[in-house]
Amino acid sequence: MLNINITNFRKNIFSILEQTIKYNEPVNISTKEGNAVVLSEEEYNGMMETLYLSSMPATKEKIVEGLNTSLDDCISESEVEW
Repeated sequence: MLNINITNFRKNIFSILEQTIKYNEPVNISTKEGNAVVLSEEEYNGMMETLYLSSMPATKEKIVEGLNTSLDDCISESEVEW
């Protein structure tokens, strides 16, 4: 995550936003009143989808089960019936 103060952010806003969009790297902007974070739309949408999927207990359980499954226990892609 890029950390920058508000003065430098203002000076370089266009290049910082382009980099944020291109590389999906959040930017932490510090001000006297507190901090703010700028995200690319793609990064934001991914976070919202993750929160949504995590909010459904059955879906979350299946994801955790998949994460805990060894690759040796998985079938090959060619065996998957679509």
